[in-house]
Amino acid sequence: MTTKEVADQLVSYCRNNQEEKAYQELYSPEITSVEMTEPMKEVQGFEGIQKKGQWWQENFEVHGTKVSDPVVADNHFAVTFWMDTTHKPSGQRSQMNEIAVYQVKEGKIWREQFFYDTEE
Repeated sequence: MTTKEVADQLVSYCRNNQEEKAYQELYSPEITSVEMTEPMKEVQGFEGIQKKGQWWQENFEVHGTKVSDPVVADNHFAVTFWMDTTHKPSGQRSQMNEIAVYQVKEGKIWREQFFYDTEE
């Protein structure tokens, strides 16, 4: 798959709440996922992605999301995500925007990095 094809497919999966399908079809087994903060600041491989997803589901209730069209440049693409969530432990509801930058190698996503306001 080309970078544009990977980007378009990822956006489609995210818009349809099919992230698990995206991981299975579009991600490299050597994926590196980087966040701006702990506890999941950097995870490696499918097992790391799975643990990160489990942590997210345990800690956040998602009320709504919006996913932008991708912007593609060579073997990278970026997507903006808007989310309306409630942090389950505190009960605090908030909205956030984040930019995700993905790197594609041999037709698979092998690095993703997320940028957002951390209030730090």
